[in-house]
Amino acid sequence: MNYQQTLDYMYARLPMFSKIGGQAIKNGFTNIIALCEVLGNPHQKGRFVHVAGTNGKGSVSHMLASVLQSAGYKTGLYTSPHLKDFRERIKINGEMIAEQEVVDFVEQMQTHIKSIQPSFFELTVAMAFHHFTKHQADIAIIETGLGGRLDSTNIIKPVISVITNIGYDHLQILGNTLEEIAFEKAGIIKPGVPVVIGEKSAETEPVFRNKATMEAAPIFFAGEHLQVADWKQEDHDLVVYVAENNKTDHKKYHLDLTGQYQTKNLLTVLESCRQLKANGIDLPDAAIEQGLKQVKKLTGLHGRWETIHQHPRIVLDVAHNESGMREVLNQLEMTTYHRLHIILGMVKDKDVDAVIQMLPANASYYFTNADIPRALAAVELSEKASRKGLTGHVFSNVNEAITEAKAHAHPDDLILVCGSVFLVGEVALH
Repeated sequence: MNYQQTLDYMYARLPMFSKIGGQAIKNGFTNIIALCEVLGNPHQKGRFVHVAGTNGKGSVSHMLASVLQSAGYKTGLYTSPHLKDFRERIKINGEMIAEQEVVDFVEQMQTHIKSIQPSFFELTVAMAFHHFTKHQADIAIIETGLGGRLDSTNIIKPVISVITNIGYDHLQILGNTLEEIAFEKAGIIKPGVPVVIGEKSAETEPVFRNKATMEAAPIFFAGEHLQVADWKQEDHDLVVYVAENNKTDHKKYHLDLTGQYQTKNLLTVLESCRQLKANGIDLPDAAIEQGLKQVKKLTGLHGRWETIHQHPRIVLDVAHNESGMREVLNQLEMTTYHRLHIILGMVKDKDVDAVIQMLPANASYYFTNADIPRALAAVELSEKASRKGLTGHVFSNVNEAITEAKAHAHPDDLILVCGSVFLVGEVALH
């Protein structure tokens, strides 16, 4: 098989969450352990940082990878889902796994795929572990798929664990309350392994503290040692001033990820760096600053308040749930524009009504859907929106919607594409 045939085989043969939703999930570790045994247990051979959370885990994972890379470590990065190319999921020092390596891996594992019957996610996790071991990565950042407790990635023993935040998402799988969702995410807390919590709330803090106590894991909350003193937009950077307890000087960081919500992720990353240093990973301050300055360049992260066009300004953001959309709306309040155009597409298993309810009534709407079975049909999305007083037109795909929005936009208008990772992934970048 060539690369495209290999992907077609994987998509056709293996249950895939992004395509069919919850029925693709295979709970438990039987399959991933069986796959890793065939590969010589690569998950036991490396150093890892394990990252979970409702929102922000992709940004935090990429930021940490960029920092470690800047410090001279050969850094693996496993994330999901991908935007354009399957190979985005598995990178070393920002380089995607080679097409031929994907082909060779699937070919090597074909007999075992038939006997073990893994999900798409389980096979890609095994592929990542194998790739990082084969190329002797010094350390790898491993992002959970969803949840944590029963996630296939949860067979590693990391140097540190990181939980970014807890919000309402994947309710049908993770639970209906913040406590239940926190319990699933807290499943990545391991015996004796330090855990960094990005954000805490009255509902989630006891869940994390109880689990950390049970596992004798040192626990650190990002906002307890460091606080954001101020921030501003400067050219194409987000400039953040961070205050440290018992120190009068503020430290200044330049981020090439410009969404204001990255200030929260920055505190999580800085606390994680502090804990990595305490656990034997040498991270000079200069490497931390350098890494944060060029996350997009070093790791290829896209779709986080990303401007792809000016006059009119077109911004892509992968926000797809209530808490993610709240951050985007906060960003909109601080953004200058003439009129707002929102291109929206979502998937069926999100709380679509909760997101629609939050959106501004004075924007022009362009309803569409990604080309996946899980996508909510644009017509249905439009009907739901009109019941909440949001009106607009329906388009068969995101690029058609962008063309239409550009045709009706003033040069000082803002066009925002959001609602689904898969929708952002289908935007044609010129």
